[in-house]
Amino acid sequence: MKATIIVQNLKCDGCARTITDRLSDLDNISEVQVFTDTSTVSFTYEDSGDALNVKDKLKDLGYPSIDSKNSLASKAKSFVSCASGKMSK
Repeated sequence: MKATIIVQNLKCDGCARTITDRLSDLDNISEVQVFTDTSTVSFTYEDSGDALNVKDKLKDLGYPSIDSKNSLASKAKSFVSCASGKMSK
């Protein structure tokens, strides 16, 4: 199945690279695509539990879904994730 999540704090290719790398490491997740212009993350998953794992992982990285609170901690995490993604070029 395919899903798309609208996330917060997604600003650049560094963010996209980190998200793609980290989500691709999850079991049963494939075809990860990140679109900075629409702040969306699309992926293919096997069951609903896998999709929830993606949502949780995004939040852990600092990119909570649009329906979640965007705390100062989330913004700080996204800054670190972004910098990490830029450095892994």
